Amino acid sequence: MTADGDQTELADQTARDVTATKRPSAGGERVAAFFDLDKTVIAKSSTYVFSKPFYAQGLLNRRAVLESSYAHFLFMLSGADHDQMERMRANLTNMVAGWDVEQVKSIVAETLHELVDPLIYAEAADLIADHKIRGHDVVIVSASGEEIVGPIAEVLGASHTAATRMVVEDGRYTGEAEFYCYGAGKVTAIEKLAAAEGYDLSRCYAYSDSVTDLPMLNAVGHPTAVNPDRNLRREAVAKGWPILTFSNPVSLWARFQSPSSTTLAATAAVGLSAVLAGAVSYRLLRRRR
Repeated sequence: MTADGDQTELADQTARDVTATKRPSAGGERVAAFFDLDKTVIAKSSTYVFSKPFYAQGLLNRRAVLESSYAHFLFMLSGADHDQMERMRANLTNMVAGWDVEQVKSIVAETLHELVDPLIYAEAADLIADHKIRGHDVVIVSASGEEIVGPIAEVLGASHTAATRMVVEDGRYTGEAEFYCYGAGKVTAIEKLAAAEGYDLSRCYAYSDSVTDLPMLNAVGHPTAVNPDRNLRREAVAKGWPILTFSNPVSLWARFQSPSSTTLAATAAVGLSAVLAGAVSYRLLRRRR
């Protein structure tokens, strides 16, 4: 397509966005972009990433690390279906029973940038920046535990998170899940957040790689499949949803100078959004055609 054609398409997209903004909404006037985490924003399973430091600190034994590695291999190879996700939940709750919550938080804080930062897809970082430029809230929605998801979301500059919560007694996990942020649970989480923040879900966006996230994708007006597994790709093609391929995990530290704390890193991510405003918006709007 010619440059004039690209500019026309960009103008048409802008006009559609303005029209959508003017439409009355039943749920609210604000817009959010809901991102799954694993294989959508980062290139690996967020829980698996921390298995080595958990092992080093005595929380995991060698067998658990090997089982985690095998589960991660299957996840990366073909994604996860409902039965696999249920088995992962059972394994997770059994595994963490008795763990000290503050020790887990400390391990995540100490190893976050070393382990997770190099795994963030450049394309996902650009897309998050684009949504923030457009005034949208960014929400990370993941079946991983909130102690892992929260710090990663903060680095990304997300406005909110929705993640699995474990029951805690006397500072330790009991081995029971208070809320499992998976499947219909993700819809429950985003609907609750939409009610609290005034989001109009018909104008909101959602991104995921897994067919298990169909409920979340169907709950918003603008669903997109990212690195979809076979079943999600089939659904996306049938429904005419956009399909994106993210394949370039890079260090955010290499893209812009970041402070040492996750809080300041989140602020830097917002600053990056402003710097990339023109180029990123133009490129991503072309990509969505």
